[in-house]
Amino acid sequence: MRAADRPELAAIWRRVGALAERCGRDPGEVLAVGRLSHLSGVEPHRIACVVAGTAAEVPLERRVHQRFRLLRATRRDKHGREWPLAAIAHDFGAPGASLGPLNAGTGLLRMGHAAGVQRFFGVYAGFLLADSKSAVERALALSAGTVSDGREDLEHLSYLTGITPRAIRQTLDGRPPRLPLKEQVHQRFEHLRRTRPREDGQAHSLTAIAKSFDASGQSLTRLAQGEGMPNLAAAAGIQRFYGVDGGFLLADDTEALGTALALIEGELECVERARENPMLAVLRAHDVRSIVTRAGRLSPQGWKSLADHLDDLLAREGQLGVPGTKGGAPTEDAAAEGETP
Repeated sequence: MRAADRPELAAIWRRVGALAERCGRDPGEVLAVGRLSHLSGVEPHRIACVVAGTAAEVPLERRVHQRFRLLRATRRDKHGREWPLAAIAHDFGAPGASLGPLNAGTGLLRMGHAAGVQRFFGVYAGFLLADSKSAVERALALSAGTVSDGREDLEHLSYLTGITPRAIRQTLDGRPPRLPLKEQVHQRFEHLRRTRPREDGQAHSLTAIAKSFDASGQSLTRLAQGEGMPNLAAAAGIQRFYGVDGGFLLADDTEALGTALALIEGELECVERARENPMLAVLRAHDVRSIVTRAGRLSPQGWKSLADHLDDLLAREGQLGVPGTKGGAPTEDAAAEGETP
């Protein structure tokens, strides 16, 4: 799904709130600004504007700096202190000084360092990269599991994650393949071009992809040939062009697959609840509650008139002749047939 075609966050917000109520949870807690900020990395004061679609996008360099500072402020060591830059960088084999410009907000870090920082703090691989809409959209989805079309076959998981079906099987078995980051990014970039083609079925050209973030097609040539890594700006641009999660190129196989499965699981749980009580699905879809509330004030004669009117409506829509029903309700004969002798 292209970024421009994503559903409106305000609509997702309403769905998540309604789903929380139906599940017996407080929507205020599920959709708490602090919780969404913690999940997405979007500053708390920007959440409402991002959901409303009125927030100006923060430049990538500033966004990455702010989210790195948020990670250090909210994911502290066992003594409650911020992790020193040297400890973070040591985890992925780099000197602490390499994170100095990022911490000061004076420069972007390399792709490998971005992956390392996010792995160190245990956040999803797009935490530093995702644009605000993508980040909040993902946080909302994880709050209630309302995205995905419900399929969980290997091909669909491969489509969502960019991982081959064989690698998915290995990952599910606890043996995820360990690819060098450069090879992983190359494979997933080619996966995007192959599985998200133009309307005519052809892959988007490197020029078209690069143009979407004001770069030249030549800047992606080495990536397409598997000979180089994009910088953070190019990685963010590629992911936004194809409308995928901000960590699509960076996530290791376990993380990418875990995210896809979590979203699918949430959707399946919603479907299961609807199947357990199909009447609730009808009530939600057609706002029957407000109709019943008003009908409760009717006199006995009014109820008869309402039933007759429903019969007229059903007849016009060709629904009145369903065996064993009259006006959508079981007839006396049908009820008698269902009784145990």
